[in-house]
Amino acid sequence: MTSLWEATLPAHLTEPLGQRLEADTQADVAIVGAGYTGLWTAYYLQQADPSLSIALIEAEHAGFGASGRNGGWASALFPASLTAITRRYSRDRAIAQQHAMHDTVDEILRVSRIEGWDIHAAKGGTVVAARTPVQVQRAKDEIDSWRSFGFGESDYAFLDADAARERIGATDVLGATYTPHCAAIHPARLVRSLAATVVARGARLFENSPVRSLEPGIVTTDRGNLRAPIVVRATEGYTASIPGYRRSLAPVYSLMIATAPLDADTWTGIGLSERETFADHRHVIIYGQRTADGRLAFGGRGAPYHFGSSIAPEHDRDSSVFADLWRTLIDLFPAVSGASVTHAWGGPLGIPRDWFASCGLDRSTGLAWSGGYVGDGVGTSHLGGRTLAELITEQDTSRTRLPWVNHTSPRWEPEPLRWAGVNAGLRAMTRADEAESRTGAASRRARWMSRLLGG
Repeated sequence: MTSLWEATLPAHLTEPLGQRLEADTQADVAIVGAGYTGLWTAYYLQQADPSLSIALIEAEHAGFGASGRNGGWASALFPASLTAITRRYSRDRAIAQQHAMHDTVDEILRVSRIEGWDIHAAKGGTVVAARTPVQVQRAKDEIDSWRSFGFGESDYAFLDADAARERIGATDVLGATYTPHCAAIHPARLVRSLAATVVARGARLFENSPVRSLEPGIVTTDRGNLRAPIVVRATEGYTASIPGYRRSLAPVYSLMIATAPLDADTWTGIGLSERETFADHRHVIIYGQRTADGRLAFGGRGAPYHFGSSIAPEHDRDSSVFADLWRTLIDLFPAVSGASVTHAWGGPLGIPRDWFASCGLDRSTGLAWSGGYVGDGVGTSHLGGRTLAELITEQDTSRTRLPWVNHTSPRWEPEPLRWAGVNAGLRAMTRADEAESRTGAASRRARWMSRLLGG
């Protein structure tokens, strides 16, 4: 099966936008990767300086990777916690980073409106259910943390059981956290609309052109080289496939399923009437949304990391993970048990060693980058692209002074340590959920893993 998002694209957004790079060429800015990061960089560069020659180079087609396959959360989630950012930088800069994430959600929606992109957006926020007493305490602790950084009820709220059930009709709901800072979107509609706009305004897009090397001033492919004084790496989960970057980001797979459209009675029981994106407070991440055409699109991070940072089409599909997702979805919403699963898919996301996303520009080499979004990429990639455009055009803005700008993450360990460590972490969180369900006590293993990951 293809992804739900690809299968439901309108015909005009499936038309080819680029061609293969067949000969040496030049540009003012070369962007490797035609997903959200690269395309938003091009979009804001065109706004800042329409005279710039911009060329994007993509191994497959625009939006092929996570940008076209994700859960459709345009959220204010940043992978590093405010505590972790404060520890590394400062409290004020951590708060500024979060406000920038809030702003980026609204900016995505604003641009979509003014450009006339129909991305099926609904800013219903995110509701994260607490379904055990341990999860309730974790939810309350999370809200206490937000309060300690000065964020009030209008940004992050704890909902009691009754208020939570008004938003989400999942089983065993004892409470929830809620934030309005998220919009459900159709991710492939966004990335393909963005790509079409950027190309229509003069950017060159070279598709089906895998990059063999990326160095200062030059991007090399089998059929031609692209030279530019500024080279942007916007490859996220595929970064490990570029020579010299294998240990920069670990590609970890996230998989999804989608149901057929559900009837009105079923939706009355499930809720999500404002198309809230949803999850719960378990340790192993799950995520879902009510789509514009009335389906449940649901995913999770249960897939293993593959040895040697392997990225392959067969990793997009794992029948055992799809079965686990279906069981979890039915556990949340038993009324869905009679529905059919029409689509099942997956893809890699990029995880830095310290779980801290970054973007930046090294003026001495002309190399720029943005990535390490740990699955929170719809919003963070937009902020990254907008910030890169400002850095490249030498603008001094509040965004270019954020703590993630020019942040340097340590490299991942070599194999087999990387394989053992990443998968041990994934197993630890699964076992933590199992232990909490069995004992009713917060998992020490999960607290230990949180400290290890910089939480």
